[in-house]
Amino acid sequence: MIIEVLGVPIDLGADRRGVDMGPSAIRYGNLVGQLEAFGHQVTDLDNLPLMLGDRLTAPDTKAKYLTEIVAMARTVMERVSDSCRRGAVPLVLGGDHSVSLGSVAGAAVGRSVGLIWVDAHGDFNTPETSPSGNVHGMILAALAGYGDPAMTHLTGEPPIVQPSRMVLVGVRELDPGERALLGEAGVRVLTMTDIDQRGMATIMLEALEAVREADLIHLSLDLDVVDPVRAPGVGTPVPGGISYREGQLAMEMIAATGRLASLDVVEVNPILDDHNQTAGLAVDFILSALGKRIL
Repeated sequence: MIIEVLGVPIDLGADRRGVDMGPSAIRYGNLVGQLEAFGHQVTDLDNLPLMLGDRLTAPDTKAKYLTEIVAMARTVMERVSDSCRRGAVPLVLGGDHSVSLGSVAGAAVGRSVGLIWVDAHGDFNTPETSPSGNVHGMILAALAGYGDPAMTHLTGEPPIVQPSRMVLVGVRELDPGERALLGEAGVRVLTMTDIDQRGMATIMLEALEAVREADLIHLSLDLDVVDPVRAPGVGTPVPGGISYREGQLAMEMIAATGRLASLDVVEVNPILDDHNQTAGLAVDFILSALGKRIL
């Protein structure tokens, strides 16, 4: 497999410092070396040069730094689309989850893509429903066609991905406005309660069924889906997340489909981490998603 790694060290979507160092922390976990040891051909495209939040002001409190985030997303979209045209699997390292506006849009250019969004949060707010105005919590909604036109029309007429080809896995914290919009859009939502009651294997079979009509899969993995006891270094930790083995099983089941064409891994915050363990966890999950098996 040919893999192209792109770092996007942005913290504007979260309006909180630290996640901009996520790409470096994941690389420090010997990401490229381990991928190559597993037999992949890897090209590291380095990081996009981006402006950090401490050097900017956010004039629109309903959607902070929207102009800068959309500009970033357009660049990421172009880079990911180029990787796909070269026959590579683009691996985008965030940064906060606003990165995924560009990575998913790039993966969907001219292709039939289903989206598996593994996250503690719904990310289905709009500027009107968001309690914080932080754009990283609006990205899935924008991809489904809800929210500010600057995001929803990134590739032309919305939606970028049909809501019927989206599935959320591991959710345990939703804002009231998100609940209403997710129901209206018809996005499949598989919560931590579902995982607790039916187990990760059953949940992932349901997730894969939700995207079966798409030819290819894009995986968006927010490390805050993992319990913060195991993954303390994340942008927005929420108690009660998935375990290490549940995460590995989810990645292994996605890999087993042979349809994973692109992925992004986001919200690693080294400032809050303990000996880079969350970034190391990200590397483990990436390896499993890209085909590493026990046997």
